[in-house]
Amino acid sequence: MGIIKRFYNQTRKPSGLLGELMIKRMGYTHANLAEWTMQFMPDEDVSQIIEIGCGGGQNIGRLLRKYTRARITGVDHSLLSVEKSIKNNKTFVDAGRCDIFKADVSLLPVEDNKYDLATAFETIYFWEDLDRCFKEVYRSLKPGGTFIISNTSDGTDKESLMFEKIIDGMKNYTVEEIADCLQRAGFARAEAMHHIKLPWMAVVAQK
Repeated sequence: MGIIKRFYNQTRKPSGLLGELMIKRMGYTHANLAEWTMQFMPDEDVSQIIEIGCGGGQNIGRLLRKYTRARITGVDHSLLSVEKSIKNNKTFVDAGRCDIFKADVSLLPVEDNKYDLATAFETIYFWEDLDRCFKEVYRSLKPGGTFIISNTSDGTDKESLMFEKIIDGMKNYTVEEIADCLQRAGFARAEAMHHIKLPWMAVVAQK
């Protein structure tokens, strides 16, 4: 495997030196997408949030600054990502507003009906068995809770489809594929928002 392919494969589960570089890169390359997505977050205050695939933890900080009374559970299946996320959110962790730990979305070690909001930024590309994963998110949400998926790809743009050939196990889902899977998981409705110029999309689903 060439160095370029090895580097981009770190997007799936960062580890080691290349993983550290990838976490840092994703932190700034995904920042604009995250800021764009924040406009679709619930207007009302929320008390419990789960950030799935938290990476380096930048979105944990964004969410805690937006929802000043909320507590967040951050999960990632990469131990390196968990360590970086804790370090980058030390103030919130020390204040008791944030718990971050290693976990797989297909089997979340959390209570049923716990969260008001679940977020997944640039991560569902790598979720194995999307139906099972969405059912786990559904289980973790309170009735009326919101699940927000944010992707730079709408599943059709050529650049992202090219990365499917480079990154092992990557899948760029279309809005229709995501909506169908959400419905099978039990979500009552889902609405998709698209960037006016870029292939970015945000899907907002309600339990």
